[in-house]
Amino acid sequence: MDSPVGTPKALILAAGRGTRLSRLTSDRPKCLVPLAGVPILSRILQNLRSVGVEQTYIVTGYLGEQIAQQAGQDLDGMRIDCIENQQWEKGNLYSLLAASDCLKERFLLLMSDHLCDARILAALIDAGLDGSVRLAVDRREGTQDDTKVLEEGGRIVDIGKHVEGNCVDMGIFLCSPEVLSYACQAADDGKVELSDCIRQASVAGDADVFDITAMECYVPKLRRDVPPWWIDIDTEADLRRAKRLLVETSSKGASDFLAYYVHTPIENRLVYHLAELKITANQVTVLVNVVAYAVTALFFFGHLLPASILTFVVGIMDGLDGKLARVRNQTSRIGLLEHSFDLLFEFSWFIALALYLYRSTGEAVGLIYCLGIILFVAFYRHTYDQFGKAMGRSLDDSGLFERAFRRVAGRRNLYNIPILVSILLGAPLYSLIFIFFHALVTAVVYASRAIKHMRAADRAGSVGA
Repeated sequence: MDSPVGTPKALILAAGRGTRLSRLTSDRPKCLVPLAGVPILSRILQNLRSVGVEQTYIVTGYLGEQIAQQAGQDLDGMRIDCIENQQWEKGNLYSLLAASDCLKERFLLLMSDHLCDARILAALIDAGLDGSVRLAVDRREGTQDDTKVLEEGGRIVDIGKHVEGNCVDMGIFLCSPEVLSYACQAADDGKVELSDCIRQASVAGDADVFDITAMECYVPKLRRDVPPWWIDIDTEADLRRAKRLLVETSSKGASDFLAYYVHTPIENRLVYHLAELKITANQVTVLVNVVAYAVTALFFFGHLLPASILTFVVGIMDGLDGKLARVRNQTSRIGLLEHSFDLLFEFSWFIALALYLYRSTGEAVGLIYCLGIILFVAFYRHTYDQFGKAMGRSLDDSGLFERAFRRVAGRRNLYNIPILVSILLGAPLYSLIFIFFHALVTAVVYASRAIKHMRAADRAGSVGA
């Protein structure tokens, strides 16, 4: 295997017209068709930048001037050069050959209509090269439109749409410049497709596979397993499927049962439609906070029933901004502060309700329970965050007990239920009492389980050392 020196350059083949998307490509290249509000090409470029690629070449053909204009304004920190393929109607083999003068070192080779999980690109780069080309493959059963791959022992034996393969070509390659010699041989033989180039390399025993099914599925930021995904976008049905895939794979692992069974399906439906609008994730965040502090005011002034109903609305709205940002590939470091602001308005609800009870009854018992709630919630939230930083995995996903307990652990969503019930029963103080003991139990469980897992990790580290 080669020893990678830096991140490779990238080559995107974007010369084709996309005839099966003709309703959307009559006035623009296929790769500029928007997917959840972002052009497909922009998504590919964002993925490349996320894995450290600094130089990308785009081979253009049909309406190539639009691609050049879009690429020129797409990303900071990445140099993007367009190369015109005047023979673009022949086949994508000629797009590879059009860029041959620029490819003097290893490079990622991507199709402009194949969208994939950025983790696949990072893992493929890490895998390196044993030969001239390594092709990412999926072990799923191929369809009539897929390019099938027959591999044995990690080597490509044959490739093509009519091959009896055992995996599927994903259109994602790591190549050395030597692959161009096979491209020239294929062109000399009258071939026009990239798969013909790979077949030439396979005959020489110079083409390997990278199997994505062997990749790690757990995503710490999402607190759940997300199998590496990809999709070839050829039709409007594929666009809709890709959009659903983006929404589903952007969802964090819901912890409590209300978020899991109720909020997540609603959020996914809303984000699916919001992604096409001009509203930004930051605007959603501002709106969430406006509604949240309206809830605080309602609690403080004694409008308890509308306040408690709105807490559930905030619970759903609060899941939209982060998910919308992930669907659009527009996450940022500042977005991490959202959780801090969420905690602030959550505490403001408890304080406002406790102050209302104090004004109404003259008794401080609600304030005492409120103080305990804030202490316990702050403690277990901090414990939870510290565990994730230290262990690289959510505490909720650290064992069978934790996976079961997370459905009933202390969460704002679940605290909204006793608030509503107690208000309907005319005894709002009991909501603070219930939440106090729920938060106490959660704090004890989180602390004890975190200590258990971290101590085990420390001992394992000592043994390994």
